[in-house]
Amino acid sequence: MLRWMTAGESHGPALIATIEGLPSGLRITTEDVRLGLAHRRLGYGRGARQKFEADEATILAGVRHGLTTGAPVAIRIANSEWPAWETVMSADPVDPRALLINAGSGDEREIARNRPLTRPRPGHADLPGMLSYDLPEARPVLERASARETAARVALGALAKALLAQVADAHLVSRVLAVGGQRARASLVPTPADEEVLCAASMRTLDPSDNARFEAAVDEARRSGDTIGGVAEVIAYGVPVGLGSHVTARERLDARIAGALMSIQSVKGVEIGDGFAQAALPGSAAHDEIVSGDGGHLTRASNHAGGIEGGTSNGAPIVARAAFKPISTVPCALRSVDMATGEETVGFHQRSDTCQVVPGAIICEAEVALVLADALSDHAGGRSIGEMRRNLRSYMARVEERA
Repeated sequence: MLRWMTAGESHGPALIATIEGLPSGLRITTEDVRLGLAHRRLGYGRGARQKFEADEATILAGVRHGLTTGAPVAIRIANSEWPAWETVMSADPVDPRALLINAGSGDEREIARNRPLTRPRPGHADLPGMLSYDLPEARPVLERASARETAARVALGALAKALLAQVADAHLVSRVLAVGGQRARASLVPTPADEEVLCAASMRTLDPSDNARFEAAVDEARRSGDTIGGVAEVIAYGVPVGLGSHVTARERLDARIAGALMSIQSVKGVEIGDGFAQAALPGSAAHDEIVSGDGGHLTRASNHAGGIEGGTSNGAPIVARAAFKPISTVPCALRSVDMATGEETVGFHQRSDTCQVVPGAIICEAEVALVLADALSDHAGGRSIGEMRRNLRSYMARVEERA
C-alpha cells in the first residue's frame, strides 16, 4: 500500500510531499521531479505568477544515489517568492504594526497581501472554510486551498509514474479535450510517445486547429475580464488486467480514480471511458464485446468502459476525464459580503490564471498515476522493485494461460 500526503501553503516557505510504501530500487532523480513540475507550469492562459515564481525541488529523504531505499520519500518544493511573504505568512507571531504597511508597489492586489481578507470569493473555499474553522479572515483558508498545493502532488506523481513504468511498463499521457464550449474535433488520440509534441503545444493538444480554437476561447475570456474552464483527459497504457477489485467499494479502481480527480481544485465532474455518452446508448451498443485476437488472445472490440469493468482494470487503456470549472478568482469580481462589517461588497481579487486546464491535465495525470501505482502495489507488492517484477510476471503468466 502507498500512502502519501502534502503539507504547506501557497505563499509559505515551501510545500512538502511525502510518500511511504515505495519499494527499494526504484530509479528516480531530482531531475525527474523537476521535469514534472516544469510541465505543470506550461499552458496558454496562465497568470503572471508563473513568470516569477519558480519551483525549487529537493529530495530530502528516501532516495540514495538515484534509487529509492524503501524508506518514506520526502520532497521539498521551495517558494522562491518567500521573502516577499515572510511577514504575513510567518509561523511565529509578528508585530501587528508590520501588517499595516502596504505591500508591493501600491497595486490593490499587492496591498491585499498584508490586509485581512474578509471578503470571501464566490466559488472558493473562503467562506465555508472561515465558518468551519472559526477564522476571522480567509487567508489561512485560501493559502491551503490554493491550487499551488498541486505542485506537491505532481512531484509525487513523478514517483508513481516511475513505479508503473519500471514494474509494469505502463505509461500515462494527458491532453486538453475541451476549453469552454470548444471541444476537440480531431480524432487523434495521444500516446506517451507524443509527450514532447503535447508540451510544445500551448493548449496541450495534437491538432493545430483545435489548439487555435482553444487559444481563441481563452483570449475572449481574458478580454471580457472573465475566466474559462474545460476538460482534461488522461490515458494510461499498459496497465495490467486485474488492478482494483469488485469485492469492496473502497477497492474499486474507478471509484479511487474518480475520488482522486475530484480532489483536484476546480474539478467538478469526472468521467471514466465514455461514461456520460454511454448513458444515451442502448446496452447492445454501450459495452465492449470480447473477441479472439491475434494468436487466440482475448481482446475487446471497443473501449467504452475506459479500461475498467466492475471496479477492475480489464487490460485496455484506462481513460479518465475531469471537468474543470472556470477559476473562481474572477477579474470582474462577483458579489459578496464583508465578514468584518456585514456590508455588501465584491470578492477580493488576486493574480490568477484565465484558464487552468493545461496544468490541470498534468495534475490529473499525476493523480491517476498515484492511484494506479497504489493498486499495482496492492496486487504485486514487494519490498524491492525486483520482488514486485517477479510477482507481476508470475501473475501475468497465469493470466496469459487463461486469456
